[in-house]
Amino acid sequence: MVDQATAVLHDPSTYVSGVPFDVLERLRRGPGIVRVGEPEQAGWPEGTGYWLVLRHADVVDVLRNPTAFSSHAGGTQIRDPATPADLAYVRRMMLNMDPPEHSRLRRMLARSFTPRAVAALERRIADHCRRIVDRMLAGPASVDLARDVAADLPLLVLSDVLGVPAQDRWLLYDWSNRVIGWQDPDYAISAAFDASSGTDLAAAAVALRPAPDPDGRMPDPRSRAGMPDLYAYAAALGEHKRSHPGDDVMSILMAQRDDAGGHVTIEEFENLFWLFAVAGNETLRNGIPGGMVALLAHPDAQRALRADPGRVPDAVEEMLRWWTPVMVFRRTATVDTEIAGQPIAAGDKVVVSFASANRDETVFDRPDAFDIGRRPTAHLAFGQGPHFCLGAQLARLQMRTLFTELLTRTSWIEADGEPRWLRSNFQRGVKRLPVRWTA
Repeated sequence: MVDQATAVLHDPSTYVSGVPFDVLERLRRGPGIVRVGEPEQAGWPEGTGYWLVLRHADVVDVLRNPTAFSSHAGGTQIRDPATPADLAYVRRMMLNMDPPEHSRLRRMLARSFTPRAVAALERRIADHCRRIVDRMLAGPASVDLARDVAADLPLLVLSDVLGVPAQDRWLLYDWSNRVIGWQDPDYAISAAFDASSGTDLAAAAVALRPAPDPDGRMPDPRSRAGMPDLYAYAAALGEHKRSHPGDDVMSILMAQRDDAGGHVTIEEFENLFWLFAVAGNETLRNGIPGGMVALLAHPDAQRALRADPGRVPDAVEEMLRWWTPVMVFRRTATVDTEIAGQPIAAGDKVVVSFASANRDETVFDRPDAFDIGRRPTAHLAFGQGPHFCLGAQLARLQMRTLFTELLTRTSWIEADGEPRWLRSNFQRGVKRLPVRWTA
């Protein structure tokens, strides 16, 4: 039974129909940690298998102990990099570093979010949300909230953070699709950006975009060769910021010196750009429609928020817990150890399940219920430990601001068709969410 259950959890096609929370609950209440096989799948060669950690307390313990459970050793994705060169490549990203290397870049990046820069971002987020809702209300009463509303906000804000011209922002959408949606044929070859509408820098990058092979597959987006267009754009943008700094966060970062007097290198900037363009996009892009899915399924909650918009911040925390955009993350054991009484050998892959931990009945009362009055919250939607999401407060602000705009400027929002979920065992993605609004 466990083998069949873990096969369901590993198979990305499972999630097209939704997260199997019943399976997660049964295994969480039972062993709490299970061995998962990695059979060969399309675009995913057979792997060694991994330990899936299901309980909230054990997930927190793993994430808080980078010495025993490394991000650097094998990267943070379940699937092993295909070659030693690919592993070396992913290790250059902050996401896949351990202290102290990780700490150096994180400190510099944190210092780049100066009070002045954050205040400017807050004003821009308010403007972006107002204009997005203006555009929605000026159009038909039926809209795809996932694509036409939720997708654009993080792109606009990321453009502000990265200093990317706004007309190039849909490049970020395509890059994010190709990385996060590599298991989904609708996203793996994403090409929504129109090069004729962007800058010369964008046109030069698009010219380097790889083409699908005869089977329709793109090269591995976790390899440098798989994303030449992103890296070309990032390198040119980084050089420009060093010579012509603006007031965006990345310009501030490029001007900084670390504790040893060194600058962020162009290669480090490229990898930070990748991290923001992909990871900085996806949690919010799927957290917003995920939150709306909750309100569509719980009309009493929608009524309560309309009656008292001051409850939106608490509701956003519950949306993040209930939906959990990032479902899993990997570490690699560096020493022989144990989790929940299960021996773990050095070199074993250890994958924490946020989707399970955020429904742990020992932490959350009635964990499957969507309860906007749930306080305090201990959800792990932004991770835990040294890799706790640096953009968590910015993501929260965007969700709070957009939901306040949506709920105060309409009288009702309801489903207008069936949603479509992403084919992925990593990201709980919303590809389509048709809704109908009433003024």
